[in-house]
This record gives sequence, structure tokens and C-alpha cells, in this order.
Amino acid sequence: MADHPACCRPVEDGLLLFVRLTPKSSRDAVEGMVSADDGSAHLKARVRAVPEGGKANAALEKLLAKTFGIPAGAVSLKAGATARLKTIALRGETSALLARLTQLVQDSR
Repeated sequence: MADHPACCRPVEDGLLLFVRLTPKSSRDAVEGMVSADDGSAHLKARVRAVPEGGKANAALEKLLAKTFGIPAGAVSLKAGATARLKTIALRGETSALLARLTQLVQDSR
């Protein structure tokens, strides 16, 4: 694959997206890319939902589906169910998902 944002890894049927989630926020939003102390990059997202009973994770999946213009069923949590740092699988056309992610990252700068 060509160059892509550091907060993702292209896979055969879409993207693995690395997300830093802030629950109990005042709004639902995707706010660009952030770098962690260890040098890893994550897409920064916030949701109004509380981190209880999977509510924040469900809200994140819904937000990402809307943001990327894909069905809610095409977004799934792969790792980090109880952590702030999460791995999310986005299923769809890899090149279209990468283009949207690149646009999101550039618009947030």
C-alpha cells in the first residue's frame, strides 16, 4: 500500500484503526491524530457516552461508521474494550477508507 496515516494499518478488507477514546465528553467528535509518548499514533475521538457496560465503545463504533460513511455493522472493536487506546476494524474499500482518514487528519491540522 501507498503512504497512509500512522494511526491505521491497511488490511485486505479495510483498515485497522488505532483510536484514543475520551468518554463522558460534551460532544461526539473525531479530532484528528495524536502521538503517544511511545511514538505510536492514534485517531483522537470523544463521545458523550459513559464507559460503563460498553456504552462508550458502542458510541465510538456508531461515530466512526457515520464519519467514514459505512454501515454500523462494518465497524467492530478488535482490542481495548476497557482501555482508552482501542483497535477498531473498519470493513470496506481500503482505498476509500484511507482517503477519508487522510482527509480527516489533514482537516484537523
